[in-house]
Amino acid sequence: MTNPLLDFSGLPRFPEISPAHVTPAIEQLIADNRALVEKRVADNTPPGWENFVRPMEDASERLSRAWGQVSHLNAVMNSPELRAVYNANLPVLTAFYADLSQNQGLFAKFKALKASPAFAKLTAAQKKIVENELRDFVLGGADLPEDKKVRFKAIQEELSTLSAKFEENLLDTTNAFALFIENADELAGIPADALQVAHEAAEADGKTGWKFTLHMPSYLPVMQYGENRRLREQMYTAYVTRASEFGKPELDNTRLIGQILRLRREAAQLLGFESYAEESLATKMAETPQQVLDFLNELGARAKPYAERDLAELHQFAREEMAMDALEAWDIAYASEKLRVSRYAFSDQEVKQYFPENRVLPGMFKVVETIYGLSIHASRAPVWHEDVKFFDIRDRDGQLVGQFYLDLYARQNKRGGAWMDDAITRRRKESGIQVPATYLNCNFSAPVGNKPALFTHDEVITLFHEFGHGLHHVLTRVEDLGVSGINGVEWDAVELPSQFMENFCWEWDVLKHMAKHVDTGETLPRQLFDRMLAARNFQGGMQTVRQLEFALFDMHLHHDFDPAGEETPLQLLDRIRSQIAVLTPPAFNRFPNNFSHIFAGGYGAGYYSYKWAEVLSADAYSLFEENGVLSEAVGHRFWSEILGMGGSRSALESFVAFRGREPSMDALLRHNGMS
Repeated sequence: MTNPLLDFSGLPRFPEISPAHVTPAIEQLIADNRALVEKRVADNTPPGWENFVRPMEDASERLSRAWGQVSHLNAVMNSPELRAVYNANLPVLTAFYADLSQNQGLFAKFKALKASPAFAKLTAAQKKIVENELRDFVLGGADLPEDKKVRFKAIQEELSTLSAKFEENLLDTTNAFALFIENADELAGIPADALQVAHEAAEADGKTGWKFTLHMPSYLPVMQYGENRRLREQMYTAYVTRASEFGKPELDNTRLIGQILRLRREAAQLLGFESYAEESLATKMAETPQQVLDFLNELGARAKPYAERDLAELHQFAREEMAMDALEAWDIAYASEKLRVSRYAFSDQEVKQYFPENRVLPGMFKVVETIYGLSIHASRAPVWHEDVKFFDIRDRDGQLVGQFYLDLYARQNKRGGAWMDDAITRRRKESGIQVPATYLNCNFSAPVGNKPALFTHDEVITLFHEFGHGLHHVLTRVEDLGVSGINGVEWDAVELPSQFMENFCWEWDVLKHMAKHVDTGETLPRQLFDRMLAARNFQGGMQTVRQLEFALFDMHLHHDFDPAGEETPLQLLDRIRSQIAVLTPPAFNRFPNNFSHIFAGGYGAGYYSYKWAEVLSADAYSLFEENGVLSEAVGHRFWSEILGMGGSRSALESFVAFRGREPSMDALLRHNGMS
């Protein structure tokens, strides 16, 4: 097999993949898929699962697995050559999928299958796949007249290109910024490990002093600990004006935002929806944009008094203890850290010493091993970077259940944030069960010197969150591709397993085994843990309304905002802030230009999902609280009714099967200190 992207016999062959492999592989796989579609449509045999759906799934999986590897490499090992072939093939793939979703012959075959006696004999998962396909044909424009089909397809192609460009502009402007400091006096307060990384970064560029960038491991320590107010302002300004009119015109996302919004609205209206938000919710738990807005506004009404109290306390502390009469946007993280240290007598930097990577990973694995009866061990696989780790998950009988890659550290050519993606999906094949695999990606600080990497408690929470996504995918018990793992799960429920895992980061019975001092091996002192727990909801009100601000902006932007009207997205955001926010950023802040979640990351008209799913996850975790947080009995029930079911039934059905009732907001409010 000369092209590694065409080898589906096992795990991806990352070290062998080059940009030159991409186009030939994609061209061949698309041709194979087109030929199969023609053959299936022309076949006069009544469509069934084995003669129609399964062959289609086989071909579709090969294409998605190959492109998934390319997309993953583009995100974690970006290069000009890879970017070029990625961007060249993206519209080709988009056009293929658009054609597929409008293919009347295929649509007719699925309708015939649904109406046939064979449908009644399918499993529940298989029925759900057929029903999802019929829904997706309609959402893909299959019912449109020919002239509108052509326009709808053109819109999909343009949107995929614009979203990719949005992400590229953000990555390029992030990478383009570098601030070199020669005078150590300007760096007072910044932790020693962050300074060492900055010094090594400067040396790598052949310079003296310290180099700071807009990547999180470099940016956050300056904002949180740096005593130099001018330096904080400089870093903040660069960060919040990325991909805007304040930089290179060709990297400004302002125009892209307008184009994306107009095209999404036009496509939705072609399908008969009033707005893109309505179209987006057709595949989610929430039923209408108004239902989402009501949910967000209700939560906002409960949270805002707590946020106002948080801000008043911060202002009072800054005035009385720091002699700062006015807090600017670049002062908030710094003053908040000082207040937390003053109130709870610990800092993130102190806690960080108790979370070395070589303790955190086994501790996290121990939680999963305990509640699900599994074992997790380091394994070997071809990887894309020397820092990437690979693990096997096995059941009590030693059977391989799933596998995952772990790419923890920030790099210049890796996109920011933390995310999970599927590599291989569980399904039954003639040779047996295909073992699922997933990618887990973070942007933490790499190890410094001969010490392991150290994580803040927030980073530990992030790691648990992404691992929850990974477990959702690999612990599925479904054997049909379309609803196995995360496939087919409503977008506003997909955060349930990830947010659920975060709760364990606040349990003493978990932390006492995993939190050990990097130098002394001392267990995290119970007194320090108690202070951390007391600080759990520190500024929780402010954090909640900030998330609600983003969610309301996203939903209004895609529902009742007119992209052709006089109001700009930035003005809409200001209007929402005036209603929900307690902090107003400077006028030069260009948050929409950085909001890749909704313009490039699949969360358009779906950012509310974080809070929506948090209701589900908090309520689900409350059953563990009632029965013992490391209860294997409850763990197996969670695995069986939620993780194991994938998208084979609605998320609400799965939640009710696990919890015994519909979800309640009470646990979320209690967890956030707002009950």
